[in-house]
Amino acid sequence: MGFSTDAIHIGQEPDPATGAIIVPIYQTSTYVQEELGRHKGYEYSRTANPTRVALERNLARLERGQFGFAFASGMAAINTILMLFKSGDHVVAGRNLYGGTFRLFERVLKDLGFQFTYVDTRNLASIEDAIRDNTRLLFIETPTNPVMEITDIAAASELAHRHGLLVAVDNTFMSPYLQRPIELGADIVTHSTTKYLNGHSDGVGGAVVMSDPVLAERLKFLQNAAGAVLGPMDSWLVLRGVKTLAVRMRQHNENGLAVAKFLAGHPKVKLVHYPGLPSHPQYELGRKQMSGPGGMLSFETGSLENARTVLNAVRLCSLAESLGGVETLISHPATMTHASVPPEERRQLGITDGLVRISVGIEDVEDLIADLDQALARI
Repeated sequence: MGFSTDAIHIGQEPDPATGAIIVPIYQTSTYVQEELGRHKGYEYSRTANPTRVALERNLARLERGQFGFAFASGMAAINTILMLFKSGDHVVAGRNLYGGTFRLFERVLKDLGFQFTYVDTRNLASIEDAIRDNTRLLFIETPTNPVMEITDIAAASELAHRHGLLVAVDNTFMSPYLQRPIELGADIVTHSTTKYLNGHSDGVGGAVVMSDPVLAERLKFLQNAAGAVLGPMDSWLVLRGVKTLAVRMRQHNENGLAVAKFLAGHPKVKLVHYPGLPSHPQYELGRKQMSGPGGMLSFETGSLENARTVLNAVRLCSLAESLGGVETLISHPATMTHASVPPEERRQLGITDGLVRISVGIEDVEDLIADLDQALARI
């Protein structure tokens, strides 16, 4: 079946007890057993909950994987992926990761004995040079947050597999509608479901999808043992959001491209990072790997004062962290999402004090452009 059909129907069959067309919110902690050792597939909601199971089935299908797992946040999902490995193992990771991922790696997992090397994953030679005897994982974020660098998932996965590594891809910026890393060779896909999958800025969650049954069995054990699971209400909210993922992403694409073109032609904007512009250094790779450029972009204003002027002047765009909602969110990566990254490293990555990030929503794009135009005029 097609993507939109899967999004609406997989895991969301009518409730067998009542015929309800929407999966119920099974707001229960435990389940009565018929007799000792005999139950209906559910014992305790940390281990499994029917609403969460419905979501996990749905997301696995959308990412074209076999097994899905829902977590309390995107960071809980990434942390559980890393728990597949052990102290002393080495991870090659992208140099430009979400600030929360970098914080987890550097300030939590390093203290537990994990080792990390950060490279420009656009460069296959850089990946290969970083691989050691104890390297177990290549962790990629593509496009990167917030400068929209694109890694060739197929080529990087082929290289990693030659060296016996697993490949994990954070696909949050794209959603499975626009990019499906497992089809390109990755072993593990992760999301912050808070973002595009939910799409309505009203729930926090994370997800992991994979196809290897042995790996999945281990992750399921870790999900239950550590317990950072997504609750039934938040699972229901993501199921609700996924139903409209395809139509939302089409509008995010359209609006994102229109806003990027406007900013690229504005005299007070120094640079625009957006995969849908031919000026993007990996424009052709993006067209090959992704079915659309998405709704995320960033642009350079030239200074912290200029960025502050724009951020304080917008009226329709909302100054807030996060992304992927139907409403347009605007933020300052250097002091918000990437504040945990050391200043010198931020500068090397292009995350300057003048950089502004936009999660372009699905409002009337003319109104978004007018809002940005009046804000830029104040510089």
